[in-house]
Amino acid sequence: MTLAGKVALVAGATRGAGRGIAVELGAAGASVYVTGRTTRRHQSEYNRPETIEETADLVSAAGGRGIAVQVDHLVSDEVAALVRRIRAEQGRLDILVNDIWGGENYVEWNKPVWEHDLAKGLRMLHLAIDTHLITAHHALPLLIENPGGLLVEVTDGTAEYNAEHYRLSPFYDLAKVAVNRMGWAHAKDLAPHGATAISLTPGWLRSEIMLETYGVREENWRDATAKVPHFIISETPHFVGRAVAALAADPNRARWNGQSLSSGGLAKVYGFTDLDGSQPDAWRYIAEVEEPGKPADATGYR
Repeated sequence: MTLAGKVALVAGATRGAGRGIAVELGAAGASVYVTGRTTRRHQSEYNRPETIEETADLVSAAGGRGIAVQVDHLVSDEVAALVRRIRAEQGRLDILVNDIWGGENYVEWNKPVWEHDLAKGLRMLHLAIDTHLITAHHALPLLIENPGGLLVEVTDGTAEYNAEHYRLSPFYDLAKVAVNRMGWAHAKDLAPHGATAISLTPGWLRSEIMLETYGVREENWRDATAKVPHFIISETPHFVGRAVAALAADPNRARWNGQSLSSGGLAKVYGFTDLDGSQPDAWRYIAEVEEPGKPADATGYR
């Protein structure tokens, strides 16, 4: 699998799934523009240590070319300038990954809309939905100039799962369902141009924030299962990254146009694994093991 000569933009690549996707695209040989708000000189409202420069360095170390650009994807002019730069420097865009999120600090779980802080909820929606639309508006015209482009809308939960499950906050629920729908809607507009759009969800992601929340590191992540047994199905950000790389390298990726996909589901099709050689299928596990109240056991699910 090679993406040599391909140009990607991973919007929202400072940490988590975005970083994992950027690195795996780099490992396949792509040039990857990585964007976010936190740099070595400026910290966003997240107040986290990860930076886009670190992500770019990881992309280059993996074998690609990482290019860090500070962008607030809520600011249309900044996104437009980013796309102009990609056009000037590369003359093309083959892969667009919309992974912008930023809502962890705003969601209030298990609160109905009348109890949830309104300003926080609306801020979450702006960060999770407006950013994706603004980025698509500016970047897709460049993507469709060459046939075969790929748009990946990253969300949490498949369309099937989200249609049947309340995501414990009206604002969070809407944010994640909306991104699934975006992948479907953009597919309608992109198909006549020979481009493909999908929505993609990782499983239970061992992001920097999640590992920190559970007081573990990637090296000893299984220790967290003592308190959170179902964490046994979790996956690294590289797993969803390998899903995107596999899609981008598939000459028949148009077969997925408009579909809601998961990292675990695609692993079964393309054969890629997580860093430990496993293929965690989190959404099937959640439906068949966790929600029915069965004991935590990932046998047959990773």
